[in-house]
Amino acid sequence: MQSKTYALNDIVEMKKPHACKTNRWQIKRVGMDIRIKCQGCGASVLMQRRDFDKRFKKVLEQGNAAE
Repeated sequence: MQSKTYALNDIVEMKKPHACKTNRWQIKRVGMDIRIKCQGCGASVLMQRRDFDKRFKKVLEQGNAAE
């Protein structure tokens, strides 16, 4: 299985779009849980890492971890 690499402040695409029809999310917290923020409407979602890994598709933009 291919290792999925993502980091804090990366912009990622998920397998399914959000209700606001946007599929761009920014990773705000990385740990046992991952918090992502919708770039369309600003909604924030907290999910377990294994659920995030199942729904994660690809990294669109590398974030700046210093923010």
